[in-house]
Amino acid sequence: MPDIADAITHQHIIDFATDGVACLRQVISPDWIETLRAGIEKNIAEPSTRGRVWNKDEFGRVTFYDSQVWRDIAEYRDFVENSPMAEVAARIMDVDVVNFFFDAIFTRSTGSQFRTPFHQDEPYWSVEGFNTCSAWIPLVPVERRSALEFVKGSHAWGHRYAQTNFGALTGDERDRVTYEQIDDEELKPFPDIEGNRDDYEILSWDMEPGDVAIFNARMIHGGSGLLRDDRDLKVFNTQWLGDDVKILFRSEGMDPDHSQVMTEQGLKPGDRVSGPLYPELWRREPVSA
Repeated sequence: MPDIADAITHQHIIDFATDGVACLRQVISPDWIETLRAGIEKNIAEPSTRGRVWNKDEFGRVTFYDSQVWRDIAEYRDFVENSPMAEVAARIMDVDVVNFFFDAIFTRSTGSQFRTPFHQDEPYWSVEGFNTCSAWIPLVPVERRSALEFVKGSHAWGHRYAQTNFGALTGDERDRVTYEQIDDEELKPFPDIEGNRDDYEILSWDMEPGDVAIFNARMIHGGSGLLRDDRDLKVFNTQWLGDDVKILFRSEGMDPDHSQVMTEQGLKPGDRVSGPLYPELWRREPVSA
């Protein structure tokens, strides 16, 4: 595998900053992909309490999600702590320090047609800041028509949008985020990307195991459905926090909601995340005098 400092080019950094997303080719080695495949099979066999079925159609095809399992599944923890992913996140964001936030998996049965609604990630999180990224790592080949889609430049639009209530998809009250309770004249209705696709530049790629789509958490994204009958989808996702990110507890709800565990660790709104659940895993070396 290439040295990460060389693999993340200046153009990748520019793409991430301006477009909000970059597709990095073959930055995760086959050994790490095999490690994650072993972990995801354990995860599917024994979901955590955070496991959710987002969709099950009349043919029995299932879209499944689980998160925050990295401390329980050895393969996930190994990847989080020892893979090059922390450095990849740091270099693509061009920040001085990176903390891990949480992990998530997304699986779709062969031929699944369920598409994740367009949304942003950061408005659901228990933190706020621009220096964030999510790393979408497919563990199987994925065609562009089935991959995650990104609305180019949407991370920098500067608007606050009312978000999708994913609790309506899972049927679980713990996932409910209620933007109706926000009294904020600046909160805008979420744009209808799917119904007006020609009005936006939407980015996606054919991807192979080892590739990473890495994107700012304010990026509008969705999709990753429409699988062919001979294709399934397994994705391992990690979230990373950079220099300007601080804790924020949102009155409209959070998904995932870290407020309780953060408070138990002595963290409070305005603090930088830290501690064993959010380890610092990369720091830029100071320039020698």
